[in-house]
Amino acid sequence: MIDRRDAAVLDDPVGESLRSRHAHLARRLGRAATYLPAVATFSAVAADCEPQVWADLARLLGPGELADLFSCAATPPPDWVPVFVLNGRQMIWSSNARAESHRAESGVVELGADSVPEMHDLVERTRPGPFWLRTHELGSYLGIRENGRLVAMAGERLRPPGWTEISAVCTAPEARGRGHAARLVTALVGRITARGERPFLHVAESNTGAIALYERLGFRTYQHVTFRGFRTP
Repeated sequence: MIDRRDAAVLDDPVGESLRSRHAHLARRLGRAATYLPAVATFSAVAADCEPQVWADLARLLGPGELADLFSCAATPPPDWVPVFVLNGRQMIWSSNARAESHRAESGVVELGADSVPEMHDLVERTRPGPFWLRTHELGSYLGIRENGRLVAMAGERLRPPGWTEISAVCTAPEARGRGHAARLVTALVGRITARGERPFLHVAESNTGAIALYERLGFRTYQHVTFRGFRTP
């Protein structure tokens, strides 16, 4: 069982990350915060924020820019144009599950700044979610290559205190069905838990195949969330 006090930071994973381990990647104005350009479009405001916070966030982002509020329930002013709404779920790795990380690490490679072009090529082909030129700076990214070509990857994204999110899990169409995603997620789980942290992730409610995979790997649904994005005035 998960003690909700231990998981309270997962109610605001963006804000908690920007206030802690991603503070060096943050832009702030008053009580509004967002990531540096090309790192992520995620923004953080309090669920009950006043008009001044929205004005500060608009100044941070600039006119006509995307404010990805992630799972924040705050409602922006009427002149903020809705861009998307997506139902999803937040899943937590069960401490009772067993991560066979040593076996999973076989054939897995580290992906760094020199791998960014091929990482973006894979993202363009698979569309796992938001991934920008500097997204790899959020955490460690791992990949699998076949005949020298990157065909699968996964990495770390949001990092609220005590937790690390697994994200950007994707496999090229021609390499699917070979267990690459499972190996990469398991390898990341092993690394995260070795640091004394807990793995978690987010997935679209409609992605039933991914949900089934994560459940097989030991993840359990913690809460249902709604992802929303808006265009600043």
